[in-house]
Amino acid sequence: MLIENLELTNEQTEKQKEFKAFVDTDIVPVAGHIDQEECMPDSVLQKIIDKGYWGAALPAEYGGAKMDYITYGLWNEEIGRGCASLRNIIGVQGMVSSSILRWGSQEQKQYWLPKMSSGELMASFAITESQIGSDIKNLQTKAQRVGAEYVISGQKKWITFGQRADVFLVFAQCEGQAVALLLEKNTPGLTIRPISGLLGFRGSLLAELSLEECRVPIDNLVGKVGFGLTLVANNGLTHGRYSTAWGAVGVAEACLNASLDYVGERKQFDHYLKEHELIQQMIADMVTNTMAARHLCFRAGQLWDKNDINATFATSLAKYFSSVHAFKAAKDAVQIHGANGCSSEYPVQRYMRDAKIMEIVEGSTQIQQVLIAQDAFNILKK
Repeated sequence: MLIENLELTNEQTEKQKEFKAFVDTDIVPVAGHIDQEECMPDSVLQKIIDKGYWGAALPAEYGGAKMDYITYGLWNEEIGRGCASLRNIIGVQGMVSSSILRWGSQEQKQYWLPKMSSGELMASFAITESQIGSDIKNLQTKAQRVGAEYVISGQKKWITFGQRADVFLVFAQCEGQAVALLLEKNTPGLTIRPISGLLGFRGSLLAELSLEECRVPIDNLVGKVGFGLTLVANNGLTHGRYSTAWGAVGVAEACLNASLDYVGERKQFDHYLKEHELIQQMIADMVTNTMAARHLCFRAGQLWDKNDINATFATSLAKYFSSVHAFKAAKDAVQIHGANGCSSEYPVQRYMRDAKIMEIVEGSTQIQQVLIAQDAFNILKK
């Protein structure tokens, strides 16, 4: 990381160093294998659990690491720098656990959150459908109240960590109102089909879920009937956007580091690449925009730590700018590497594929533009 005045506390600075050392030692060496084999080894997940990072943002009373938002952001940035697929999985754990923490009953918090913090249960956020991406108000999955249970039927697609998760936070329509239900993997009627051949995030273990009259107890309802989308889903998606924004900064940082190394050792026309003005232009843009993206993420974290009403707006700004920049930085990094940039021997081609996905997940670039504009109408004009 370039020297910046992010006004980190001493504890945050030490945590940042700790995260960086962990990623450099345990994640970077296996990231290429994860991408090429479209896998996520349990051994990698176990290392994170052993470090106490799995329940990063959860309170200590539930076994979590009790990270403040800035520290949690720095964790996501470092993991994103090392392996975007792993950052995506970690982000999804936070999407589910933060939703339970915010909207779950006391009994749900006491039962589910310690198991999630310890890694005993791994979670997935099941909202997307084959015909429904950002248009979540038109979910086709249905839930019906039958006695002391809900019966769920429908299809979910592009579900991160769906191949491995032990429990799914499933969103459905129940008599015209949205509900969020915790569905365990071993529930009869649930079929999980792996999805492979993805452009990026290839180690995220995506899956398609088929739910045929899956029965869950009413105690697994998170929030109230009608809370499913406007409160529970939006809480999870906002958490995911915050994680993705920091992760995109990590990808941009990785692109910058790889490019700086390459231009300092590669010669063309008897000159190092770093001596060519057009290369300098691309490097300058990477440096400037990576720093700007990090500051937007830092500002969002500050507002979340203060429980400021503008934190959601700041998160959309950070997710929008960071993901767009990460893809631009990755494209430039591939360009700088030339033919080598198209080879699996160099990580920049992986960075570019992963960065493209970051512009789509947790609300696409266009959705973020809509949200930012709407907030501008309501906030900035005042």
